[in-house]
Amino acid sequence: MATTTKIRPGALVRASGGPRYAVALAVDSLGTGLLRPFLLLYGVTVLKLSAPVTGIAMTGGIVAGLVCMPAVGRWLDRGARSTVVAASMLVRMLGVGLLLATPTGHVWLFTVATLFLGVGNQAWPPAHAALVATVAHGRERDAALAAGRALRNAGLGVGALLATVCLTGGTTALQALAAVTGVAYLAAAALAWSVHLHARPAALAAEDKAEGPAPRMRALLAANVVYVFCLNVPEIALPLILVTQLNASPVWSAAIFVANTVLVVTLQVPVTVLLSRYPRRAVLALAGVVLTVSYLGFLVATSLGHGWGAPAVAAVSVVCTLGEIIYAGSATALVTALAPPHTLGRTLARFELSTGLGLAVSPAAITTLASHGPAALWGSLAGATLLSASAITAEKDRAARPSGHRPTQAHEPLEIATTPDGSGDRSDARF
Repeated sequence: MATTTKIRPGALVRASGGPRYAVALAVDSLGTGLLRPFLLLYGVTVLKLSAPVTGIAMTGGIVAGLVCMPAVGRWLDRGARSTVVAASMLVRMLGVGLLLATPTGHVWLFTVATLFLGVGNQAWPPAHAALVATVAHGRERDAALAAGRALRNAGLGVGALLATVCLTGGTTALQALAAVTGVAYLAAAALAWSVHLHARPAALAAEDKAEGPAPRMRALLAANVVYVFCLNVPEIALPLILVTQLNASPVWSAAIFVANTVLVVTLQVPVTVLLSRYPRRAVLALAGVVLTVSYLGFLVATSLGHGWGAPAVAAVSVVCTLGEIIYAGSATALVTALAPPHTLGRTLARFELSTGLGLAVSPAAITTLASHGPAALWGSLAGATLLSASAITAEKDRAARPSGHRPTQAHEPLEIATTPDGSGDRSDARF
């Protein structure tokens, strides 16, 4: 049983890529929060496209991003780190530029813009995880990944709040928000690139390749598709249930979304650090159990009907958010711990493929199940999530290698060519 890691903000920033990289993440997430929640609205109100056409174009962007994942993984495995992160931001900046240049009613140019945005959005998570895994290791890496998620959620929340306030300006305000988003992506890309972090793949060549190919993680990847549904519960499932089945005010949906953001920002790092004394796979299975309990809680809450139903749903949403926090703090950390250093990029890319697939199918799955009633929605999610947690527990990690081969260590870092401060030395600070 590992010793619980302590949180020291300065060391946490260094393990996350350094101050400049932290600022890049903040600027990037703020810009994303300004536009991403309102991209559908931009297509409908500014470009005068129909809602179905706009939705199809946005789905195409997600699919294009998933198709690019293998190439991103190979690029990371050649040693690129901060360059890939910066590229994901620059690609999104190009998407915003095309968005601003799209004439009214021009669906194809809007589609190309969403393709660039989708590629950048899908490429960023594995690139960021690979960068953090190169700077930090062991449980320090887990805490750094959690800190990055908390920072990103804070930026997204602030950006969305600012955008909501600005929406009173109509189409002009949406165009201004898009322009600010493009500038934010450009600034974030410059900051991320300035970190100049690169891993030397030559240092991994002979000895590390004896460790074999990337782990298959079939159960983990399949389970992740189901786990990811929890990310769309506050944004899709709960508003749908509250408004259409409980006849509750939309204020409840907004309050739940805000509470979810605040809880993730404040608890992501402390909860991840608290659970660092336990094996990552066990923690990920625990996340599935907590999510299952929350889904069953939603089923009970919706049966209360109008009046008590909405407050009960809001209360259960706290449990669901806790499950989301446990999941987010353990899933990527487990993948980076399982991957041999020379296949880290491809392994993270495969994991992002499963995440993107879950995010892509969950809106359609949730709305379809909800049309058959609360029991169909929450019962199906609870059963699938509990089954996924069981599969994660049953899956065995790669067995130890015969003598003569150096075993993969969950905390083993890649050799660093240049660290964020340019010194070439790894920080051994403890949290």
